[in-house]
Amino acid sequence: MLSFGVTVLPDPPYTRLIEVLQRGESLGFEYGWTYDSHILWQESYALLAIAGAQTEKIKLGHCVTNPGIRDPTITASWYATMQDITSGRMVMGIGRGDSSRRVVGLKPVKVDEFERRLVMIKELMNGRRVEWNGKELELAWVRKELPPIPMQVAGYGPRALGVAGRVGDGVIIQLADPQIIQWIMDTARRAAEEAGRDPAALQCIVCAPSHVTDNLAEAREQVRWFPAMVSNHVMDLIERYGENSDEIPSALTDYVKARKFYDYKDHSRVGARHGEFVTDEICDRFCVLGNSEQITEKLRELESVGVDQFDIYLMTEGADETLAAYGSDVIPGFSGVAA
Repeated sequence: MLSFGVTVLPDPPYTRLIEVLQRGESLGFEYGWTYDSHILWQESYALLAIAGAQTEKIKLGHCVTNPGIRDPTITASWYATMQDITSGRMVMGIGRGDSSRRVVGLKPVKVDEFERRLVMIKELMNGRRVEWNGKELELAWVRKELPPIPMQVAGYGPRALGVAGRVGDGVIIQLADPQIIQWIMDTARRAAEEAGRDPAALQCIVCAPSHVTDNLAEAREQVRWFPAMVSNHVMDLIERYGENSDEIPSALTDYVKARKFYDYKDHSRVGARHGEFVTDEICDRFCVLGNSEQITEKLRELESVGVDQFDIYLMTEGADETLAAYGSDVIPGFSGVAA
């Protein structure tokens, strides 16, 4: 059954993030996420600690953090600490690092090192002994009676998706195009199977903006920034695999040919000029737009291709109205329980 999450920017005032997560919890959202980009926004590790103390049942985590901007043993210890504070409500979303690293002059973590660090983090944060930098480490204080912290891995290309399949408990996909979602999950599950893991156990978490309105033209203007943001990752894929590679579906790469630039100062901001190249068709494919009936129809399609969680990137205008519409009109249709 499809579950729902909401991602809130760690913008000041910090109380806004707390209020939205509390409101989401009351409306039936099962997951509350935030970004991790400590220069563009406030330090999300601090804010999630406050959220953990001021919510009761919503699961919390980053969508996404990375293993390269902080020492990875700190990341593991922080999540283990939060698992204690929240009595088992943490879930880690993790990728190679886009804005968090590029803004300070670093590139995303290389895939081989990404995998090495993820293996260590997953073990260490869940109370298991690891060997790291020639030392044997263990968080002996981890509460063994709590459930393990899931690790959901973000990726687009075959190598990063291989890491998701071999190490992760699920795949975070930043777009809502069913065709691309199926290719991504097939790629990750193939890697899981090759590693002797159960490919069917790999969860599918889809993240995208959603704007509830009868005016589709208005909705598209609210979300052009999102495919532009995704294009940063697509450009990395093209650099590695080539523009016409058989390894990457053209449905993912064709639209970036019209891209001219990207300005991280407007990262995830409505009206960002770098989103002007994004067509209406791409807005419709990558996002979840329209009135409650149209949105429910798109979500049913996502559910039919195996999506386990839909996570709203709550960064459009009218965010409170969108959250409320999901709580009253959308989520009950999937859970069968009124929020």
